[in-house]
Amino acid sequence: MPHQDGPAYFPVVAIISLMSPLVIDFTSHQRLRKLNPDEVTTQESEVICEKNGDPKDCSLLLMPFSLIIFKDEAYSDYLHGIQDSQLHSLKKVVNISKCPEFKQTNTSPEEIETSDIEQSNVFRTTNTRISLTCRLVLKVHKNLIKF
Repeated sequence: MPHQDGPAYFPVVAIISLMSPLVIDFTSHQRLRKLNPDEVTTQESEVICEKNGDPKDCSLLLMPFSLIIFKDEAYSDYLHGIQDSQLHSLKKVVNISKCPEFKQTNTSPEEIETSDIEQSNVFRTTNTRISLTCRLVLKVHKNLIKF
């Protein structure tokens, strides 16, 4: 489910992906979609908008044992999430060409003729997905947990 981490966290997130490839989606925050182009500075516009004026939505493919760290605009201006599904769309994945080992990982002996990932734009996870999310809490209240 797409979400944004709350203000209690330092604006950096690190995710370690284990066992199965996964797709993490970045969706522009609703406040960016409502922006009037005249209200945005040129520098902000270059960061958050494509040439057509729409915020960029994208996905990243995370291979097993990979690490992603996101901060700045990726942290503050986008929601992030991983679908709870065995099928993952590759349509918005921007780094598929950087993951040549993905094709081999995603091929099973039964699917030799149907393993053309680029044409199907979908892959099925075959292993349990485990990911570790690391966040830094800015301030911890004393006596928050009482025994």
